[in-house]
Amino acid sequence: MRSMLRATVIALVLTVMAGAAKAQAPLKLAYVNTQALMEAAPGRAAAEAVLTKEGEGYRAQIQKMQDSINVLLAKYQKDEPTLSATAKDSRQKSIQALETDFQANQLKFQKAFSDRTTEVMAPITDAVKKVLDDIRTEDGYSIILSNDPQTTSIVSADKNLDITDRVVSRLRATPAAAVKAATPADPKKGAPAAPAAVTRPKPPTQ
Repeated sequence: MRSMLRATVIALVLTVMAGAAKAQAPLKLAYVNTQALMEAAPGRAAAEAVLTKEGEGYRAQIQKMQDSINVLLAKYQKDEPTLSATAKDSRQKSIQALETDFQANQLKFQKAFSDRTTEVMAPITDAVKKVLDDIRTEDGYSIILSNDPQTTSIVSADKNLDITDRVVSRLRATPAAAVKAATPADPKKGAPAAPAAVTRPKPPTQ
């Protein structure tokens, strides 16, 4: 019974699609390599330069926090043989508290930097989208697909449908939007920061 019902539904869908195909003009498709578009997008290099500079500045602040923990840990390990049980417990808790704060700050900075990246790159992605929309309208394309290496779901396509070069040419003639740099701020206030490529210290254990 279920097989019959499924077959009936499929037949109905095919009938509707066939009718729609007769009633409407054929879809006009094209595809692009969006990675190539972003590389050619106006203002991309300036935006990446801003993000790199901001990331380096805040990464240095994260490293400073890391170094502070390492100094305390090294001092604890040096003094440990002469410390009382109470002193050991107090020093361990202090270092572990700093480690917890460090991890929380890293997560906060990662999110803030991700948000900042979205903000800085927005004008660039908007410019790419506008050019794609303009060309789609001008040439009467129904859909423009993404055909990026390693991520595309297109397994085979006519190379004549690739309009990447045309979009790139249009992008290069488009004025770049200004990129506003962020004002450096205290990382304790949640300023944007790139994740630090450092190894967290291992808290002492009793």
